[in-house]
Amino acid sequence: MNAIETRLASLGITLPAPAAPVANYVPYVITGNLLVISGQLCFGPDGKLADRHKGKLGAEIFNEAGLEAARLCAINVLAQAKAALDGDLGRIVRCVRLGGFINAIPTFAALPTVMNGASDLMVEVLGDKGRHARSTIGVAELPADAAVEVEAMFEIA
Repeated sequence: MNAIETRLASLGITLPAPAAPVANYVPYVITGNLLVISGQLCFGPDGKLADRHKGKLGAEIFNEAGLEAARLCAINVLAQAKAALDGDLGRIVRCVRLGGFINAIPTFAALPTVMNGASDLMVEVLGDKGRHARSTIGVAELPADAAVEVEAMFEIA
């Protein structure tokens, strides 16, 4: 077991089966030494979107559930990375970038705080290799009325 798998286990995180694409795109692309993961929704370990993680931040959903949703997205990003890397998360050199999309009402100002759920998980799992550049934007809607979607880019060996 590599250091990343050991850290996931110590955090009590079991990576789920990666979600299949729902439209005309692929879940990940490897080009050179970069792994780009398509946006991942906040599906739980059962592969379903909990009611707690559906709707708009600042309306139906508030910060705590938003943080949980972003964390779930990051777990799903790592599940896709594991699939892309033939099960070897040890090939991750660093998380280069995360992009966060927060389903929010126009006046919701805590977008960065919600996205910290994903950013914090990357640092918890990868240590300093998990520190990344980031963009976070509020959006009018997300697929399946998900509260959060996160995409990622990793440098790989």
